[in-house]
Amino acid sequence: MASLRDIKSRITSTKKTSQITKAMEMVSASKLARAESNAKSFVPYMEKIQEVVASIAAGSTDLSHPMLVSRPVKKTGYIVITSDRGLAGAYNSSVLRQVFQTIKQNHKSEEEYGIIVIGRMGRDFFKARGMNIVLEITGVSDQPSYDDISDLSKQTVGMFADGTFDELYLYYNHFVSAISQEVTKKQLLPLTDLAVSDKITSYEFDPSAEEILEVLLPQYAESLIYGALLDGKASEHAARMSAMRSATDNATELIGHLSIVYNRARQAAITQEITEIVGGAAALE
Repeated sequence: MASLRDIKSRITSTKKTSQITKAMEMVSASKLARAESNAKSFVPYMEKIQEVVASIAAGSTDLSHPMLVSRPVKKTGYIVITSDRGLAGAYNSSVLRQVFQTIKQNHKSEEEYGIIVIGRMGRDFFKARGMNIVLEITGVSDQPSYDDISDLSKQTVGMFADGTFDELYLYYNHFVSAISQEVTKKQLLPLTDLAVSDKITSYEFDPSAEEILEVLLPQYAESLIYGALLDGKASEHAARMSAMRSATDNATELIGHLSIVYNRARQAAITQEITEIVGGAAALE
């Protein structure tokens, strides 16, 4: 049985851990509020640009932009969004597991796929397994701006345009609520699933629709990556907040258990001392 000093030391260290996890929970809760606001405020822009692109594509049957047309798939690109730090529950492991399983099932060699990874946890995961990383970025802010990933987004879209990849998929955690995040797979390119809005909107284009698409489609694809990053950051803060709350609750439960063990051990020691005193007194009589 552990000594009273050992039990007391463990209680003290667990209390300090509890204070740290509680502070981390509060920090994540503060970051979550802003990240959720950023993700939601970006949605109207995404909806409008999709509406315009879909309207042009649907209204001009003779348009044939490379980003709108499927082609034989020789190489697939996977854009994976993870965090730079751990202590976020299953936030990273869930999305990394799904990407890893997909690659193993669909590809026989590194020549058939490439990984564009955002976040240190994802980069380290794929590097440790010797998988083909073609682009990476780490150290993204907790409240990212588009400038943080503009180079990566442009290079990624450029890789589709120049034929390096024949299709691109996004993998990230979609923010549902503070206690729920879903691993999401989205086809980034080619843009074959543009839905035309039910709203009747008439657009006049100057210059031509072809010239507008030439500029707008890359921007739309890049904005999809940025939107997924904002969504992923909100999910990350929510997952870390939940993980730290669980850690704090577990620490509190452990402290309660150790306190009972400590009191029992202390009582047993006192009882032993009393027994020895009584036994010694009886021996002197």
